[in-house]
Amino acid sequence: MKKYLVEFIGTFFLVLTVGMTVIEPGAAGDLAPLAIGSALMIMVYAGGHVSGGHYNPAVTVAVWLRGRCSQADVPGYIGSQIAAGIVAAFVVLGLKGDPSVSAKTIAVFPALIAELIGTFALAYVVLNVATAKATSGNSYYGLAIGFTVTTMAFALGGISGGAFNPAVAVGITVMHLAKVSNLWIYLVANFAAGALAAVAFKLINPEDK
Repeated sequence: MKKYLVEFIGTFFLVLTVGMTVIEPGAAGDLAPLAIGSALMIMVYAGGHVSGGHYNPAVTVAVWLRGRCSQADVPGYIGSQIAAGIVAAFVVLGLKGDPSVSAKTIAVFPALIAELIGTFALAYVVLNVATAKATSGNSYYGLAIGFTVTTMAFALGGISGGAFNPAVAVGITVMHLAKVSNLWIYLVANFAAGALAAVAFKLINPEDK
């Protein structure tokens, strides 16, 4: 249970940071990706030793397919992450005073590609810095993971909204930052990217089992 609690807490603070830095009043503007990436980095360092610090269903799928997360834990991890995204979204709406938010308009194909690339980058980095034998025990894994999200958000956020995480996608949908009709774009692209990252890791590191 403690692993799922850690996943809930970390994902909660990640999605909370997304909402608090993106929605007015008090939005961080162009610096929002830096705050979001920093929140992920902090939570990875805080809970990585307990749960692995996934805070992202797509990362959980990648780590499971890579062989570093038991199949029995996958539903609990993903359930905790999605629940945290929903709770965080309602907390943000309450703290912001139930603001009037306009959902971002996105083009389906570019958004799918952007979410696929961004999520692949994140999951691929996680697998290499947090699960690979060659990098075991390193002290930079949280920084690498957090800055991957920051980089992808700056690079691709204008195209898709920059979720790169199904729990974040659910959260921004509840916060009305994304349209309900577009939720499938995030889910398909994010989970596919997690699976592709696991395949790529195994192809590049066949001896690392």
